[in-house]
Amino acid sequence: MINTLDFAERLKTVMDYYQLTASSFAERIGVQPSSISHLLSGRNKPSLEFVLKLLDEFKDVELYWLLNGKGIFPKDRILPVTPAPKEVKSLIDIDESVDDEIERIIIFFKNGTFKNYKK
Repeated sequence: MINTLDFAERLKTVMDYYQLTASSFAERIGVQPSSISHLLSGRNKPSLEFVLKLLDEFKDVELYWLLNGKGIFPKDRILPVTPAPKEVKSLIDIDESVDDEIERIIIFFKNGTFKNYKK
């Protein structure tokens, strides 16, 4: 179930990122300005049509992030690199005869997020 107030915050984040007012945002995705007002106030939940229009117009928005707040926005944002934990390093079988070293390991999760480990 979508929390309407949390959704409103994420919608506001998208509008701020693209520097759009509620009316210019509504115009870009082809909805009535009152629809945006009702969503931002938490009065209404987003319709499937609204969500699809938003995703079609703004390619940097991930569906899972928009609906649940999990994942990242914008899509192409680079997450900070964190050192690999010892458990990950021990799982890697490195052939000592190879001159190449592992630069980083990226683990992708089903929810659309990922962890970037750098040596």
